[in-house]
Amino acid sequence: MTEATQDAAKTVSNGKTALTDDIRAHFSGDAPLTEKAKSFAKARPWTSAAFLGIAALAVLNGVRGVRP
Repeated sequence: MTEATQDAAKTVSNGKTALTDDIRAHFSGDAPLTEKAKSFAKARPWTSAAFLGIAALAVLNGVRGVRP
Protein backbone atom coordinates (compact mmCIF):
# COMPACT_ATOMS: atom_id res chain seq x y z
CA MET A 1 0.00 0.00 0.00
CA THR A 2 2.83 2.43 0.75
CA GLU A 3 4.47 1.74 -2.62
CA ALA A 4 1.29 2.72 -4.46
CA THR A 5 1.09 5.94 -2.44
CA GLN A 6 4.73 6.77 -3.18
CA ASP A 7 4.28 6.07 -6.90
CA ALA A 8 1.23 8.33 -7.01
CA ALA A 9 3.15 11.11 -5.25
CA LYS A 10 5.99 10.89 -7.79
CA THR A 11 3.72 11.32 -10.82
CA VAL A 12 1.85 14.39 -9.54
CA SER A 13 3.46 17.67 -10.58
CA ASN A 14 3.19 20.86 -8.64
CA GLY A 15 3.78 24.37 -9.94
CA LYS A 16 7.51 24.20 -9.34
CA THR A 17 8.16 20.89 -11.10
CA ALA A 18 5.64 21.06 -13.94
CA LEU A 19 8.07 22.73 -16.35
CA THR A 20 10.82 20.24 -15.49
CA ASP A 21 8.43 17.36 -16.04
CA ASP A 22 7.35 18.77 -19.43
CA ILE A 23 10.95 19.28 -20.54
CA ARG A 24 11.82 15.73 -19.51
CA ALA A 25 8.75 14.34 -21.29
CA HIS A 26 9.32 16.23 -24.54
CA PHE A 27 13.09 15.81 -24.80
CA SER A 28 13.33 12.11 -23.90
CA GLY A 29 13.12 9.43 -26.56
CA ASP A 30 14.67 8.68 -29.91
CA ALA A 31 13.18 11.47 -32.03
CA PRO A 32 15.44 14.09 -33.62
CA LEU A 33 16.09 17.20 -31.55
CA THR A 34 14.09 19.39 -33.93
CA GLU A 35 10.99 17.23 -33.47
CA LYS A 36 11.42 17.34 -29.71
CA ALA A 37 11.71 21.13 -29.77
CA LYS A 38 8.63 21.44 -32.01
CA SER A 39 6.53 19.31 -29.67
CA PHE A 40 7.70 21.33 -26.66
CA ALA A 41 6.92 24.61 -28.45
CA LYS A 42 3.42 23.39 -29.30
CA ALA A 43 2.79 22.30 -25.72
CA ARG A 44 4.21 25.45 -24.09
CA PRO A 45 4.30 28.39 -26.52
CA TRP A 46 4.88 31.13 -23.91
CA THR A 47 7.77 29.28 -22.33
CA SER A 48 9.33 28.70 -25.74
CA ALA A 49 9.00 32.38 -26.56
CA ALA A 50 10.70 33.28 -23.29
CA PHE A 51 13.58 30.88 -24.03
CA LEU A 52 14.01 32.39 -27.50
CA GLY A 53 13.94 35.91 -26.08
CA ILE A 54 16.64 35.11 -23.54
CA ALA A 55 18.77 33.46 -26.23
CA ALA A 56 18.36 36.51 -28.50
CA LEU A 57 19.44 38.84 -25.69
CA ALA A 58 22.49 36.69 -25.03
CA VAL A 59 23.48 36.77 -28.70
CA LEU A 60 22.96 40.53 -28.92
CA ASN A 61 25.05 41.11 -25.81
CA GLY A 62 27.77 38.90 -27.22
CA VAL A 63 27.78 40.71 -30.57
CA ARG A 64 27.71 44.11 -28.88
CA GLY A 65 31.06 43.46 -27.24
CA VAL A 66 32.82 42.59 -30.52
CA ARG A 67 34.63 45.47 -32.26
CA PRO A 68 35.76 45.32 -35.88
